[in-house]
Amino acid sequence: MDGDPFPLVVNLVLVLLLVFLNGFFVAAEFAMVKVRGTRIDTLVQEGNKRARYASHLTNHLDAYLSACQLGITLASLGLGWIGEPAVADVLTPLFSSLHLPESWIHPLSFVIAFTFITVLHIVLGELAPKTFAIRQAETITLWTAAPLVLFRKIMSPFIWLLNGLANQLLKVFGIAPASESSSAHTEEEIRILMKESHKSGLIDNTELTLVDNIFEFAETNSREIMIPRTEMICLYGNLSFEDNKAIALKEMHTRYPVCDNDKDNIIGFVHIKDLLKVSDNTIHDIRDLLRPMTTVPESMPISALLKLMQKRKTQIAILIDEYGGTAGLVTLEDIMEEIVGEIQDEFDEERPDVERRDERTYSISGMMLIEEVNSFFGLDIPTDDYDTIGGWMYSQIEIPPKKYQTVEHEGGIRFVIEETDHLRVSRISVIREEPVDWEEPQAASG
Repeated sequence: MDGDPFPLVVNLVLVLLLVFLNGFFVAAEFAMVKVRGTRIDTLVQEGNKRARYASHLTNHLDAYLSACQLGITLASLGLGWIGEPAVADVLTPLFSSLHLPESWIHPLSFVIAFTFITVLHIVLGELAPKTFAIRQAETITLWTAAPLVLFRKIMSPFIWLLNGLANQLLKVFGIAPASESSSAHTEEEIRILMKESHKSGLIDNTELTLVDNIFEFAETNSREIMIPRTEMICLYGNLSFEDNKAIALKEMHTRYPVCDNDKDNIIGFVHIKDLLKVSDNTIHDIRDLLRPMTTVPESMPISALLKLMQKRKTQIAILIDEYGGTAGLVTLEDIMEEIVGEIQDEFDEERPDVERRDERTYSISGMMLIEEVNSFFGLDIPTDDYDTIGGWMYSQIEIPPKKYQTVEHEGGIRFVIEETDHLRVSRISVIREEPVDWEEPQAASG
């Protein structure tokens, strides 16, 4: 490097410094995009000083991404300007001592120096910092935040100018400037991401089902989950108190609508605990125990109904159809089951895990352990990846599971989906081609 004002050692130190700076900006860029803003906010509330700078990064992501891009570009240009000649200056005397032809020395030094600087740049200045930042996003963000804030303040005029020029160039081609930090996903994109995560084993069936149910929740109307009018168990104002109490004790529900003659005239509801508190002959009319009933249109979204129930502190509502008549009944449990699946309470009758239909067909619960199914039916379904037969069945079919989907198994066994609860296989028919004398298991009724 003839005429170079910097000694060779200084140039080599600058090479390492520029590689470090390139890696710094790369790591900062990936870390600030990867880090969770909620976690940074928590650290700020805990009094972490570095988190205050990090919060500024996450709240002004576009500006700091531009600062990182400028830093990476400057470091890369500087590395190309200083790095190749510096390494070539180290190699030239070495090749001269080997008595290589003069015409070879410069091209060979250039090629090796260029290759070395490129590898150094990519490995230490790009790939390693990127990987480390993705794995340690919070730590990297906290340590790089303060220097990055200072760098942005110093370079803000240049960043503003370069962003302005880039945006003007895009306008010439009719392209609207886009936000670099636009990380919002549509519902469909989130569903795809969750399914890919499920396939990779990062989330289980329960987590996938919950996310899917949450999206469905916002689109579900009350009439879709209601107990229809014809299936409503009601108490009646024109019946005696003892008759109503007998109905309540027989059906074993927690809350009962009370009708005045028919189900189109709901006058309130009664809680079972109020009925059980009544001593003999102290109350003669069920209407003395009435609580106010919430009534809503059957078209109301269940998300809105849930908010209304929370506001009124009630767990039951009557749905009214377009003609003003009673369409059905919704409880808070019905709404919550749309998210978490079937909820069994102490009054629910539990269906046996195994039900015999005929000599060739059984109906089994999707929650049965695979080991129990193998033992009962003499099968050898693998248990390494799944615990329940429903989970195994889910893995054998396309998402989402649907009624009547079939999986053929060795030994002439067919598994057919009877019932599903969103993404969960809840009931399965087991059918054998030839009649067989299967014996009932000891614990067939979970």
